Amino acid sequence: MTKKLILVDGDKAIFEFTFGAALVLPRPGKLEGSGPATLNGKKLCVEGDEGKVSVANCSYVIPGYSIPGKGTLKIAALGSDQKAKKTKTGNKAVLLKGTQFDATFEVQNPAKQPPKGPGPPIPDATLKYQGKGMFTTTNKIFKGT
Repeated sequence: MTKKLILVDGDKAIFEFTFGAALVLPRPGKLEGSGPATLNGKKLCVEGDEGKVSVANCSYVIPGYSIPGKGTLKIAALGSDQKAKKTKTGNKAVLLKGTQFDATFEVQNPAKQPPKGPGPPIPDATLKYQGKGMFTTTNKIFKGT
């Protein structure tokens, strides 16, 4: 089993631009570690901490809808290599950098299509898009399995 870097408080969730048909202008999300163990004074991230990552007010467009909308990026599910099988703190698995997580983009203000004639713009009917992301960590030493 390959050891992977453990995520700590303040590490970032980096979201991709492409969420299905939607092109999102993402900003990084910040992890808040809640594990009792610490590394250099920062709490370790444990299972469940990923659910608190939320990046609001991200702009997006989709083909044919040139008036940008806004929404919130969230982590939907960790990748199979992002949750430790053995390494735990406070009876919870620590989070690992791993490869990619599943993400969702929840639309709050839909992108709009300019009207063909008089009338209001036509809003995007899709309320949720699926995408991916990855973690970056300031921890370069401490690994878990």
